[in-house]
Amino acid sequence: MERHDTYVKRTQKDYTLSLKIQIVKEIESGELSAYSAQRKYGIQARSTVLAWLRKYGNFDWENQTPSNMPKTPEQRIMELEAKVKLLEKQKAQLEHQNHISDSKAIIFDMMIGLAEKEYNIDIRKNLPPGQSNSSAKKGSKA
Repeated sequence: MERHDTYVKRTQKDYTLSLKIQIVKEIESGELSAYSAQRKYGIQARSTVLAWLRKYGNFDWENQTPSNMPKTPEQRIMELEAKVKLLEKQKAQLEHQNHISDSKAIIFDMMIGLAEKEYNIDIRKNLPPGQSNSSAKKGSKA
């Protein structure tokens, strides 16, 4: 039987931001080398890890110097702009997740309401006595 291994090309978008930052921290703390991180996390290209180190790390990998060296105001502004852009993207993602969660809660609440009407039962049992309309209706119908 012939075996075919398929090569799947991945892109930067295939990795979450939190994973990228975690990998950068592991490398910068000395836990892993860039090559070890690449192998541990199944990253296909070394340049991918190096790009994350440049983008998210605290070390100037081009000049091999810590990035806490004095920076020009222009460099600092560029860093802060990049950080703002990253935070805005994270905020948008969280707002989107929040919107989805809110929509799910509304739909779930509607489904409970429909089930209560259809089966003439109280599903929401957390209401104090006398608060539920359907239990009062049931008592008058019996």
